[in-house]
Amino acid sequence: MGKDVIVACDFSSEEEVFKFLSKFQDKKIFVKIGMELFYSAGPDIVRKIKADGHKIFLDLKLHDIPNTVKKSMSVLSKLDVDMTNLHAAGTIDMMKAALEGLTRPDGTRPLLIAVTQLTSTSEERMRKELWIEKPIADTVMHYAMNAKEAMLDGVVCSPLEAPIVHKSCGSSFLTVTPGVRFADGEKSDQVRVTTPADAKKLGSDYIVVGRPITAAPDPVEAYQKCVREFVG
Repeated sequence: MGKDVIVACDFSSEEEVFKFLSKFQDKKIFVKIGMELFYSAGPDIVRKIKADGHKIFLDLKLHDIPNTVKKSMSVLSKLDVDMTNLHAAGTIDMMKAALEGLTRPDGTRPLLIAVTQLTSTSEERMRKELWIEKPIADTVMHYAMNAKEAMLDGVVCSPLEAPIVHKSCGSSFLTVTPGVRFADGEKSDQVRVTTPADAKKLGSDYIVVGRPITAAPDPVEAYQKCVREFVG
């Protein structure tokens, strides 16, 4: 499976996202639709972007009791996205239920990945606020192994953690990695970050890039720079 850059379209309206996508003219990119856009524009925004020819990572990070997640994933599977996710902290049973709900009657389904720890979470915050005493690398590895046991396709993690995930779960287990910034860029609220080039060296399968592209003076050039550095 080839590497790819996923552009985080964290906009608050349909108008904004299509204004952004129009800059790419006939180029069809892999986009992430997160909570802000989904809650603002509803499921129709997914259908419209998909109909326009773009791949979609639907980033809603489900986390609830297994039955609720199963039923919710069954609804999301009808949107024909390419990838979606949930929180690994919801337990193996929840992840298995999600996979069951996401799988369509014909056996097809989007890729399903699990969030290990958000890239805004530091080890200090894990200890003080979440009462997780294990080192962050150990926690990410354990959550990734739980996701693999549940038969998921991969995890969301920092590029810094991609090597330990692949070592523990195998090279075919996907690492989808946000927290990517250009060398001269702002970190904003991200804590565990790398550049696209470093993410490539670390073995990330996909990088998710938002503001360095969407807020750039020339988003298309910023996207192309990401592709050059990460895909080659």
